[in-house]
Amino acid sequence: MTGFPQALASALAALTAERDGAQLARDARAISENYRLRTGEGARLLTREGEAAAYAAARMPATYAAAHEALAQALRASGLAPKTLLDCGAGTGAASWAAAAHLPLERVTCLEREAAMRSVGRALMRAGGGALPDAGWIDWDATAQGALPGADLVIEGYMLGELRADMRLQAAARMWDACAQMLVLIEPGTPQGASNLAAVRAHLAGLGAHVAAPCPAGAARCPMAADDWCHFAVRVQRTRLHKALKGGDAPYEDEKFCYLALTREPPRTPCAARVLRHPVIQPGRIALTLCRAGERTACVVTKKDPLWKRARKMKAGDAV
Repeated sequence: MTGFPQALASALAALTAERDGAQLARDARAISENYRLRTGEGARLLTREGEAAAYAAARMPATYAAAHEALAQALRASGLAPKTLLDCGAGTGAASWAAAAHLPLERVTCLEREAAMRSVGRALMRAGGGALPDAGWIDWDATAQGALPGADLVIEGYMLGELRADMRLQAAARMWDACAQMLVLIEPGTPQGASNLAAVRAHLAGLGAHVAAPCPAGAARCPMAADDWCHFAVRVQRTRLHKALKGGDAPYEDEKFCYLALTREPPRTPCAARVLRHPVIQPGRIALTLCRAGERTACVVTKKDPLWKRARKMKAGDAV
């Protein structure tokens, strides 16, 4: 279970403490419905600061966890240690917080269209460490033309899917042009999210990008069948506020996500295989579904196998 930064949790609590809880819950439900029904239209899905606060409290724990896990895998495979970050479609800054948890960043720049999101994100980052309090926030629309500010690491979280289909590849290409070392794209773990990233992968590979993760070394294509898709999940512990806004009592939730990490140079330590689905643990055996060099394979690990102890702790997304 991915830990949520205490400084961010405290900042979220302070941000929402003086707001009406019932209104926050209504805003959280309305935003969730908008993202479910209207994503992909390029529409403005929230504009008020109260809505941005509700979004941050309801969604940041999950989007932070997904970004944290995707970055852990991407950094491990690439062997890179970026020092500067450009967060595109930053929202309230979850991906920047996740990157700061992995890296001693020297500069953070956040691009976000909605003024309400920028205001909330800036307020939350004042509670962070390192480069977060001094992060630059820039009014930016992903459909706008023109070059983006450069950075070692460029990250996008849950933004490409909000764009119209004819805009996604152009936006991805501009983000690729801005990155000096690595571009990490994170999208919902849905068939559409995986399809969007597959199209971006094909397009940017034609521009010289190397796939660092999640694909194993030598994976020229995705092995997933037409009725399946590459996605992973991370477990998120719910706070009291989180439960109230979500309208449930479950102590945790599982955030499903897809991601793609692309690098300028070939990745230094790509994995040989990656676990595609949760391992099936049975007495004396563990069944793994793997992506190995672009082929989907089944692997059974027994107690005699050197991999046994590690396999018992594996989850979908882990490198083998």
